[in-house]
Amino acid sequence: MPVLGVDKERVLRGRTGVEVYFDYMRSFRVEFHEFFEDGVISMIVVGLGPRGELRYPCNPVKHGWRYPGIGEFQCYDRYMLKSLQKAAEIRGHSFWARGPENAGSYNSRPHETGFFCDGGDYDGYYGRFFLKWYSQGLVDHGDRVLSLAKLAFEGTCIAAKLSGIHWWYKTASHAAELTAGYYNSCNRDGYAAIMAMLKRHGAAICFTCSQMSMVDHHMDFSESLADPEGLTWQVLNAAWDASIPVASENSFPCHDREGYSYLLEKAKPVGDPDGRHFSAFTYLRLNPLLMERQNLVEFEQFVKRMHGEAVLEYQT
Repeated sequence: MPVLGVDKERVLRGRTGVEVYFDYMRSFRVEFHEFFEDGVISMIVVGLGPRGELRYPCNPVKHGWRYPGIGEFQCYDRYMLKSLQKAAEIRGHSFWARGPENAGSYNSRPHETGFFCDGGDYDGYYGRFFLKWYSQGLVDHGDRVLSLAKLAFEGTCIAAKLSGIHWWYKTASHAAELTAGYYNSCNRDGYAAIMAMLKRHGAAICFTCSQMSMVDHHMDFSESLADPEGLTWQVLNAAWDASIPVASENSFPCHDREGYSYLLEKAKPVGDPDGRHFSAFTYLRLNPLLMERQNLVEFEQFVKRMHGEAVLEYQT
């Protein structure tokens, strides 16, 4: 996927990042034409950032980040700074053309910084200006890429991955979400603008936190004031309220009945008055452990239940 800062900059032998990416998508469509026509490929998840997710690369492990660090803003290359300067001048405060100077480092905690602490600069005049510009840049990036993906994959459903940044969700600033580009502080909905953008392109979302909470629901997240269930509830409802299809997948291995039941609970909520459910689910992954007899039997029952078939062993 193109680097956000050069979406519209002709730095790739006279071409922009999105122009190069569009050629790649068209080439993919031509190369696998037969699979598209036969319906083997029914959905394309369009890469929009790190690990394919629509977010900034705010927490790279190779640069020393470790969970539950808040990450760092990614706004210091010359193209991002040029965009920030333009936004500051339009706002009438050219001295705001800078990134936050008190936002800590990759592994800081919110309370250790002047920007993210309770009552911090994130909620001041400059902080609100900066975060609006930073998050809007992410939405605009998704908008540009998905508009071209619709052309390249005409007739095929497209989807965008959102990242489940659930640590520090129970703090006022939601620092880890802010550095990722999700302006989702306690007094602001950071996902509505993203859903509106996806809606314009008829795109589905693939939300990665839902499967993380499926596997880790027994873990203690108190140290990082995390809330994977709360974040999942917010994002999924934001998508469903906008009538956007939701797809998901399991990031971690799952071979037991308890795990499969949890996946089903998330994929097809019991008692939802609107009958909302995942439109697609990708099971990861085929390996020798899955092929062991008992695990394969459990998986077979899971698939049947996912398709709505009654399975006697599971009925109560």
